[in-house]
Amino acid sequence: DRAPGNLWMIRGPCEFIPSVEMEIIDRRKAMPLDENEGIYVRDIKTGKVRAVVGQTYVLNQDEELWDKPLPEQIEKLLSAEVDPVADRTARAHNKEAKARLKHKVVSYRVPHNAAAQIYDYKAKRARVVFGPDLVMLAPDEHFTQLSLSGGKPKRPNCIRSLCLLLGPDFMTDIITVETSDHARLALQLSYNWHFEHSNDSADHASALFAVPDFVGDACKALASRIRGAVAAVPFDDFHRNSARIIRTSVFGLDENMKVKDHFKFAANRLVITNVDIQSVEPVDQRTRDSLQKSVQLAIEITTNSQEATARHEAERLEQQAKGKLERQKIHDEAEAEKARTELLKLQSLSAAVESTGQATAEAQSRAESLKIEGQVLWSRRNSKQKLKTIEAENELKRINDARKGELDYIGSTNSLEIQKA
Repeated sequence: DRAPGNLWMIRGPCEFIPSVEMEIIDRRKAMPLDENEGIYVRDIKTGKVRAVVGQTYVLNQDEELWDKPLPEQIEKLLSAEVDPVADRTARAHNKEAKARLKHKVVSYRVPHNAAAQIYDYKAKRARVVFGPDLVMLAPDEHFTQLSLSGGKPKRPNCIRSLCLLLGPDFMTDIITVETSDHARLALQLSYNWHFEHSNDSADHASALFAVPDFVGDACKALASRIRGAVAAVPFDDFHRNSARIIRTSVFGLDENMKVKDHFKFAANRLVITNVDIQSVEPVDQRTRDSLQKSVQLAIEITTNSQEATARHEAERLEQQAKGKLERQKIHDEAEAEKARTELLKLQSLSAAVESTGQATAEAQSRAESLKIEGQVLWSRRNSKQKLKTIEAENELKRINDARKGELDYIGSTNSLEIQKA
């Protein structure tokens, strides 16, 4: 039932014996694909190309593997596996590239806090992928390559990348300015920046890639504002107030005449948050020499002033020390006089106490002697009085006994007379 020129596939497992009119063109095997792997397959009848991802697939008789072409620079970026955060120099792009299997689906890992733009040339629309995420290109999709300015001063096309870092980060630039009195200066400035965006807003996402070289565009715009501000002031004013002049020119003033805290580029939502003045050097040699002389003179004046201040301070401290020493001497002499006075008082008091003690001792001894004599006399008188008392008592007892015996005798005599009568 088959006509000459027909193609068909016989799927195994089976045994097949071709006839002499048949020719085996190819033997195909199943290709197992992970969920992050895929292949490009083209239908040779219709020419339609599609991507097969995350399944085991076998090409049929009307399909073939399709090699996706990419620009040479994008091939280098994908094959070299450059870290977009750490390797942002031209030397990093010179790493040895690995050969890519062109029929495999092109994949790219978008790092954290970064975004990649993919454009579909068939549907004519772009999509933005925010990291961390894995991008897998459809057959008609291509990466938007970023070619950014780099170096100091900024030069175009120094940094090439497939993703846009969203910051916060910084960029350093060297610009040449001229003051109103024609003094040319080289300023090395560092700008802190970040992108203000929302992952859920399609307008914000598309605005991020509105400016192809946001580094060069921002540095040129800021340098223009700084040159205009510096050109309106003389060198002396700029030398004294360089930070205020540069910050005012970059951020502008609010309604209260205070310097704003940020400057925003509306085209791509880039926000400048700070300006760091790293160095200010004159370009002209004569200006540099005069500036060096003025700086040396200022240093000398400051040194002399500091020396005079230190000398005056030392003299003042010396006078204060001498005054304190004199006051201490006077105070010590006064304390010594007070101590001498107290010693004399104590000596006189001791002499008085000594003389008074001797008289008191003599008086006390005499008093004790008189007291002892009085006690002896009193004891004698008391003994005599007791003796007299005892004698009187004995006499009284004898008299009482005599009277009692007389009474008893008279009583007994009377009793006898009564009995006789």
